[in-house]
Amino acid sequence: MTTGVRGGFAALDSCVHCGFCLQACPTYLATGDEADGPRGRIELMRALERGELDEGDSALGRHLDRCLGCRGCEPVCPSGVGYGLGLEAARERLTHRRGVPLLARLALSAMTTPKLSPAVYALARTFRATGLPRSIAGWSRWRFGMGMLAATKSHRRGERGGVPDGAHRSPVATRQEPLPTPHSRVLLFRGCIMDGLFSHVHEATIRTLEVNGYAVQEVEAQGCCGALHAHAGMQEAARSLARINVAAFGADDAAVVVNSAGCGAQLKGYGHVLGDPAGSRFAARVRDVTELLAERGPVPGAPLGRPLRVVYDAPCHLAHAQRVIEPPLAVLRAIPGLDLSETADSVQCCGSAGLYTLLEPALSRDVLDSKLSRLLEAPPDVVATGNPGCLMQIGAGLLAARAAASVRHPVELLDLSYRTAGLYG
Repeated sequence: MTTGVRGGFAALDSCVHCGFCLQACPTYLATGDEADGPRGRIELMRALERGELDEGDSALGRHLDRCLGCRGCEPVCPSGVGYGLGLEAARERLTHRRGVPLLARLALSAMTTPKLSPAVYALARTFRATGLPRSIAGWSRWRFGMGMLAATKSHRRGERGGVPDGAHRSPVATRQEPLPTPHSRVLLFRGCIMDGLFSHVHEATIRTLEVNGYAVQEVEAQGCCGALHAHAGMQEAARSLARINVAAFGADDAAVVVNSAGCGAQLKGYGHVLGDPAGSRFAARVRDVTELLAERGPVPGAPLGRPLRVVYDAPCHLAHAQRVIEPPLAVLRAIPGLDLSETADSVQCCGSAGLYTLLEPALSRDVLDSKLSRLLEAPPDVVATGNPGCLMQIGAGLLAARAAASVRHPVELLDLSYRTAGLYG
């Protein structure tokens, strides 16, 4: 947390009310309400800190709850306001007063509790395998949730929503240079949602890193990163989870590789979360998988059949919180023959934002609608993005719109390109 008794509120001091943040704020664009934009929320948070507004004020709670926490306001701010730190400090105070909503508590328990979440994820995977979630997907709250579950599935070549058939297989022997020998040791952060519903992305992460000379090792006793808890104002729970992970990954200098933008932002913020040297040392080791791959090129793969139109949509917590912009595009450029572009509003949030799509479904869909309408103007074959919430939110939207496009993590596409090239033997 920020140094001093004021905590994260001190990060708001440099705001000069210029308003550059407004056009970068998805909720302000959706509602047109100044109190639903960063500038207005900063004034509310300042009033809360000064005691001019009480934690029980319903309008204060409503406008802060409606913030996505996407931090899209931070890169455009000429004064360097640390909006995210201020928001977490304010939400912590609100949570102490109001408690955590029942739906949020149930969701957090189901997704992050070690003794419960494995069974929940196993049931979800079993139901996903029936194909019913895909067939049920739609726009109602229940059907949209089914679409989110369906979007977590790994598709085989030729399936609806998968990569088209016809990729040309190129043997390893055609390469001009030998592949790097894995020697750079990295430690894999598995997390909770990624491990429960996106294990195929972990597998692709391990394979693609090894092709590029990294030796990936597993770490026992790690846990949830704490991002969902922090966003819900449960800062003490987030700190407890941070301490577990810092202890599990030890004090060596091996990089901690993460393939979830939300987890990565939280892990890289452990210095602020814990406020101690151990947290800061751990945070300095954390790298997104695309950062590590881009450092090595990455090794090029093979074309994925016919020219594939892929659009990249930047996860908020990768682009805004971590400021990782170019590496995911470098990963996708390693796949020959892609018709690659970025979504027209790539820097705008998709409306997922952790538990937001559960707690604020109407505004979440309003934010998604803007992105989805632009995507459907010229539908791609694949939308590539590197965060589980984004994969599920955009994927559910595409399913509800009956679009043929699928949503994939960038390393999934690189993994398929490497497999097509014969790099896995």
